[in-house]
Amino acid sequence: MMTRTQMRSLGWMAVLAICVGLFVVLSIRVHAVKSEVLLAERKIVSLQKQNKLLETEFETRASQRQLANWNAVEFGFEAPRADQYLEGERQLASLGQPLGPDAPSPIRIARADVASSESSGDAPREMVSPITGEAITLASAAADSDAGTVFADAFGDFLIEASPIRAANAQTAASDAASSFAAEASGGRE
Repeated sequence: MMTRTQMRSLGWMAVLAICVGLFVVLSIRVHAVKSEVLLAERKIVSLQKQNKLLETEFETRASQRQLANWNAVEFGFEAPRADQYLEGERQLASLGQPLGPDAPSPIRIARADVASSESSGDAPREMVSPITGEAITLASAAADSDAGTVFADAFGDFLIEASPIRAANAQTAASDAASSFAAEASGGRE
């Protein structure tokens, strides 16, 4: 036999168990709806991507039609026919025409015969400009001053370019270094 307080506590326990059960069922249902929403969102994104792809395809096809219209009306281009393809190099060579009197000479590949130039003992020929035909002098051959002065000048220019804030100091330092180096070099020669 149960007392009233025991019956009441059993009733509250049953109500609590029903509430917990309903809460679990409700949370499972909420998670199921959330997963359906996520799947729907993913499907929407994939459909948007597919829509963009189809729009791009449509625009490309439309521009191809426009290009074909321009080609037919304005440019007059045609697709190559089967008789326009060449069978080999000989057929390509047969299409060549003789050069006219004012035509430039064809471009040729330069080849050096190393064995004959070494055995003949000839001095190397000087370089000639292909455009003007005049002799080219290299900067190292044209330098009248010694290597130390050239190096000091180049180093001074480098310092001037590297430090625009101290350009005046770098220039005076470079000229001082060049003059001291030149003085040492001339003192060593005497």
